[in-house]
Amino acid sequence: MNILLIIVAIVAIILLFTGGFVQSLNFLLWVGIALLVIAVIVWLVRMMTGSRNA
Repeated sequence: MNILLIIVAIVAIILLFTGGFVQSLNFLLWVGIALLVIAVIVWLVRMMTGSRNA
């Protein structure tokens, strides 16, 4: 699960930069923001619950 979370965060950051640099691909900015928010929420839930397995 940690590897999946890291991959989602990296993809989100790449999409944020791509969306910021390329005006015609502006929708990628919103996709990157959504993925980053989801990754942060999942990380916060895992830290609060303390579940380390899976």
